[in-house]
Amino acid sequence: MFSKKQSFIKGAIIISLGGFISKVLGALYRIPLTNILGGEGMGIYQMVYPLYCILLTVSASGIPTGIARLISSGTGDGAERRAFRLYGVVGLLGSMLMFALSAPLARVQGEPAIALCCKLLSPSVFFVSVLSIVRGYFQGLGNMYPTALTEIAEQVIKVAVGVALSYVFRDNLALAVASTLFAVTVSEVVSTAAACLWYFKRRKRLPLYRVPEPPAKDILRFTVPLTLTAIAMPLSQLAESIIIVRILRGITDDATALYGIFSGCAITIINLPVSVTYGLAASGVPQISPLAESGNFAEAKKQSLKAILITLAVSLPAAVGLFFMAPLAAKLIFGSLDGAQREILVKLIKILAVSSVTESLVQTSSACITALGSPVKSTITQWTTAILRVGLAAALIKFTNLSVYGAAWAANAAFFVAMLMNFWYIIRAGKKRRGAHDEDNADRFGNMRGRLKPSGKEGA
Repeated sequence: MFSKKQSFIKGAIIISLGGFISKVLGALYRIPLTNILGGEGMGIYQMVYPLYCILLTVSASGIPTGIARLISSGTGDGAERRAFRLYGVVGLLGSMLMFALSAPLARVQGEPAIALCCKLLSPSVFFVSVLSIVRGYFQGLGNMYPTALTEIAEQVIKVAVGVALSYVFRDNLALAVASTLFAVTVSEVVSTAAACLWYFKRRKRLPLYRVPEPPAKDILRFTVPLTLTAIAMPLSQLAESIIIVRILRGITDDATALYGIFSGCAITIINLPVSVTYGLAASGVPQISPLAESGNFAEAKKQSLKAILITLAVSLPAAVGLFFMAPLAAKLIFGSLDGAQREILVKLIKILAVSSVTESLVQTSSACITALGSPVKSTITQWTTAILRVGLAAALIKFTNLSVYGAAWAANAAFFVAMLMNFWYIIRAGKKRRGAHDEDNADRFGNMRGRLKPSGKEGA
């Protein structure tokens, strides 16, 4: 059951359900976490994540889609084996760098507790890198179960260990926050071990003819642009965590708490619909990339449009629901916030509700662009909008009376611009490649036949 390829819809449902359960658990996790840590503790918690996300992006973010694209296109058999060696080293270096930067980051952000938090979180960079390779391998085969189940496992372990440790150390705020981040490391170690067992069990069944691993440049052709695309978001969040908090400190004494409400509470709720539509992005790649690889861009773009329309059908009602149910969501999930802080959260959710639609569409359309063979265009989109988001947020907070709400309006504008750019790229996809595509394919598959060699073992 768990080893078979799924159809586009079934695969999307599986991975979306896994992502949704994972995000719901993450959101519910914030209830006891906010009760224990309070607004200030949540602010510290969120200030650690931008650096972690940057290193995670470099070592892991482009891997699932990149490996999935190579394997599903039929030209990347063995890509995951080379990726283990290549990105295993990158992930290890990322862990070491995060450990080394813990003290400097604490000084820059003006929060001493961040140093210990970074050190305890740093090992997870390596383990997520390895886990991402396994996920990309199975996604390329059209099997979404490993991704969905490991995502759920990550959250279950993080919630259980995080709540337990933060409660034990609740009298020491710095140690309580650090222990919740150590729980993330524990969850990644266990999930990676389970995923690797799944992978090696399948690799025992080798085909009669085995294609050698593709060169590293074939892997980097997709993973590097995807990494550069993905890193724009955490870099903008890191810049926000420094710039926004510093500007807010000139306005109010509750700068850290306000940033915690915006980034740790409002964004968490807004990302729930986005997590549901993630499955459409992941499942679309194995469906679209073979069509684009064969030069059938008309059908590939039809599949892209299908994924985008389903994304809109899911995210739009969710956004409407978030807008009208914002007070209830804030009360249920973050009931420990005091009256004034909860009012701020409700207003932030209402402002950001539109972003749950545009961010979902950006997520799906970015995956479609990669599957169509143009990952660099998605990179351009993300960097343009990341710069816009940070610059506009800083301007709105500093030169208007919007306070932290300026960051929410800036996010709305950035995702809307990203959505329009991606749609334009999809419309234009394939227009310059059709003439020479048949000749390129003949050369590519001729080279593949020449690379085939016996593996010495028959597959099951």
